[in-house]
Amino acid sequence: MPRISSVLRKGRKAIQELDLLKVLQSEIRHEDSSNPFQDSKSASLGDFKLDWDSPHSQDVVLRKKCESGEEVAVSALLGPRTYGEEDAEDKESIFPREALMKVCIKKPGLSSILQFDCGVSGSNVGDWSSVYINSLHYLPSTSLDCSIYKSPSYRHEELDPDLRIEIKTYLESKGIEESLTNFLLLHLHRKEQGQYVHWLRKLEEMVTQGDDGQTNAGLDVT
Repeated sequence: MPRISSVLRKGRKAIQELDLLKVLQSEIRHEDSSNPFQDSKSASLGDFKLDWDSPHSQDVVLRKKCESGEEVAVSALLGPRTYGEEDAEDKESIFPREALMKVCIKKPGLSSILQFDCGVSGSNVGDWSSVYINSLHYLPSTSLDCSIYKSPSYRHEELDPDLRIEIKTYLESKGIEESLTNFLLLHLHRKEQGQYVHWLRKLEEMVTQGDDGQTNAGLDVT
């Protein structure tokens, strides 16, 4: 045990010499003071209610019940980063990532579900957020089986323009409007930023933790 404590002390000394703590605290101050995701346009849940939004998960689930009795569920999370997405200015967007969204619609008295796999992108020009359809699935029942029909994936621009308008109009009638997709982009990016800051603070706590389990106030460089 004494040898381990000695190694830990030497490791902490090396960390201090590398100014890791200063770098962490500088990054935390930067994240706390910056507000990259401005709510400059309409963004709201509308008639949807938050059904799932754990601070430890990446996704969010929304639900609503229409006056017609139809049930609509929306799940979304940020898509993976791809090469070149780090420079958001090149994409003319304040959002470095798109959102992946599933919209499931169930009619009253039926067990079948209509599922739309969508993407939500953001832009500083024109509409703040826009939806494109990747694929459409008809699920015969809530229990998954081999009889499920899944359409092939396709690009939004490959759709017939009239069909594209019809699908968009249909989704809008179920509450999938710009204010909702604005909310999803804002909420998911803010959630990711909050998780990042939480991780930085945990790392800061680990760095400043003394051998006796107490914080070393001498390392505070505020």
